[in-house]
Amino acid sequence: MKLIKEADNVDVARQGLMQQYQLSELQANAILDMRLQKLTSLETSKLRVEHEELKVKIGELKEILASESKIYSIIRQEFIELKEKYADKRKTEIMQDEEIIEDEDLIKEEKVVVTITHAGYIKKLPVETYKQQKRGGQGIIGAETGEDNDVVKNVFTTSNLNYLLFFTNQGKVHWLKAYEVPTASRYAKGKAIVNLVRLAEGEKISTILPVAKFNDQECITMVTKKGVIKKTNLNEFANQRQGGIRAISLIENDELVAVELTPGTLDIIIATKKGIASRFNEKDVRAMGRSATGVRAIKLEEGDEVIGMQTTAEGTTLLTIKEDGYGKRTAIDEYRQIHRGGKGIINIKTEGTDDNVVGILMVKDDDEIIMMSQKGIVIRTAVKDISIIGRNTQGVRLMKTKEKDKVMTVAKVMKSDIVQ
Repeated sequence: MKLIKEADNVDVARQGLMQQYQLSELQANAILDMRLQKLTSLETSKLRVEHEELKVKIGELKEILASESKIYSIIRQEFIELKEKYADKRKTEIMQDEEIIEDEDLIKEEKVVVTITHAGYIKKLPVETYKQQKRGGQGIIGAETGEDNDVVKNVFTTSNLNYLLFFTNQGKVHWLKAYEVPTASRYAKGKAIVNLVRLAEGEKISTILPVAKFNDQECITMVTKKGVIKKTNLNEFANQRQGGIRAISLIENDELVAVELTPGTLDIIIATKKGIASRFNEKDVRAMGRSATGVRAIKLEEGDEVIGMQTTAEGTTLLTIKEDGYGKRTAIDEYRQIHRGGKGIINIKTEGTDDNVVGILMVKDDDEIIMMSQKGIVIRTAVKDISIIGRNTQGVRLMKTKEKDKVMTVAKVMKSDIVQ
């Protein structure tokens, strides 16, 4: 820089700037010290060397970009250097599986009593709400039926985490989780079922079946009012659909009245409102698709109709309840096994009265039952207090009904369901 300033041409340039632009000597020297003045032969040589180095570097980078193995090799080397420089113990754990928390995971499992009325109102209550009474008692109010005299037609116990399969009189099935059923007081009517599941016009809930999970080892066995029976694999009901799916195709003026979850090898007892029962093995009924109609289960007399179906089990007796509150337990051995489609035998005496059979249940000594009347009166009674007597009898009083009131439904409370 010093040599350049001492050159004659630099002095000439300085003098020209000072005279032409009226600059001081200091200002002229500052202008001459700018970048253009530095482009001497020495600086030009340095730029040429830098240019050659950049050409070599560009060639190396292009060679790297053209080779995938070299790229991964460089990345690997850089990670190794980072690891050696910054490696320490990981403070978080990396998991392979992603866990999704559903609403159901936050719900505590408990046993509940679910009731549904003839007009289509549903609710659930903890099992311990209904205190045990001796047989023959008057019971407590279990549901407010209101001025329209709505009938409580179905009551059962289940886990609040189970599926509820709603089978309708038109042979369709709808789904709901038990915890989705609203909880209400003993005096409340409940919530309209149409606000929970989508029912078609004229469609009513016929029966509700609790299911823990779907599998291909069990079957849904259905029986209709006119004595038609059908069996379908449980897995065929696993896919939920808004508006429900077809469970059985019904003949004219027929309705679905009872549904059971069966393993495919048990004996079935079908009972009618006139006190007739028929026992046969479910192997007599082959499994069919959901759209099938089914086969004859029992030959009915004129004016009679099926009111219930139960599967037999070792150590159980058949409990039969009538509208007037009378009922009895009968040993299973008294019902001989016949072929499907027969007329059946006498189950309980109904002759000379207008009181029809309202329900049957397979029960054990340590079970309890809940009976509910047309006006919403509920009684909970131990099964061991009910006598075991023959088929061709009227039974004993299980519930004292008031004038113009009738027993409408009965449900079983197993020992494992009772919260002490």
